[in-house]
Amino acid sequence: MTTNNSSMENSTQVPEHCPGTGSEEAGKAAACAGCPNQQICATTETNKPDPGIALVRDRLKSVQNKILILSGKGGVGKSTVTALLGRTIATTDHDLNVAILDMDICGPSQPRVLGVVDEQVHQSGSGWSPVYVDDNLSVMSIGFLLASPDDAIIWRGPKKNGMIRQFLSEVDWGHLDYLFIDTPPGTSDEHLSAVTYLSQAHLTGAIIVTTPQEVALLDVRKEIDFCRKTNIPVLGVIENMSEFICPSCQKSSEIFKATTGGAATMCQELNVRFFGRLPLDPKVAKCCDQGQNFYDVVPDSPAIKSFENIVQELKKLTPVSVVVS
Repeated sequence: MTTNNSSMENSTQVPEHCPGTGSEEAGKAAACAGCPNQQICATTETNKPDPGIALVRDRLKSVQNKILILSGKGGVGKSTVTALLGRTIATTDHDLNVAILDMDICGPSQPRVLGVVDEQVHQSGSGWSPVYVDDNLSVMSIGFLLASPDDAIIWRGPKKNGMIRQFLSEVDWGHLDYLFIDTPPGTSDEHLSAVTYLSQAHLTGAIIVTTPQEVALLDVRKEIDFCRKTNIPVLGVIENMSEFICPSCQKSSEIFKATTGGAATMCQELNVRFFGRLPLDPKVAKCCDQGQNFYDVVPDSPAIKSFENIVQELKKLTPVSVVVS
């Protein structure tokens, strides 16, 4: 399968069996059967440069670190980790400007987790304005464009790809030190679109979120393989829900038992950095459901210390330069 993006001509940036849009077999090979973009790829339209790539590059020139948050499997807390990473950096260093792009088109959750579910996006001459959670933390999501949070988005790949391009090229992000991009689970159309449009925008890399059990780690291995095939640097892996912290006695229990050593062992095998483990604290989970800042509500939670440690490791890998206005 392939997308209708011209920059996918490099064989390292397409699915394993896709001939690529630059190939004479595009839209004609056996691997193209059943692909919704088969007819498009069979035409010469895919050989034309995609103007969206240059638009994204120009729009994101003032964004120093562009980081994809990935997970092979749904339900591992990727969106929650994305929001809490962004909030942790913004809260612990007010000199840094942080933004979150919710690229999960069919399941946008960032507005609720960050407590701005009732806000609306405004448009000006410079593009869409992201919604500000705090002075130095903003977010953009399709959730702001829906009439109701319960509205289902039933779109095919090309329409989702178009919305992703709009988010990357038409949002007035301003100067950012960190842009965290929350993606849906898997290694499919949305991910290929992100790789395509960020191909000239100096993508910093990806953080992969998992849980300890092997059923999640199996899909994380695929996600790491995807990153390597598409030349995305893997910054590191975070093991979420590594233990449960009782809100009453503060004792911890392993509810997702790691049968093969967990994420740390996998990272050692695959030569990938292990950022650390995040405990499951029901108080923090409640803050996310209610859109509250967990720094204000549960400042003594062990989860906060874990997030701060991971953020410190991330900052070492992604130094920012001070912009003098």
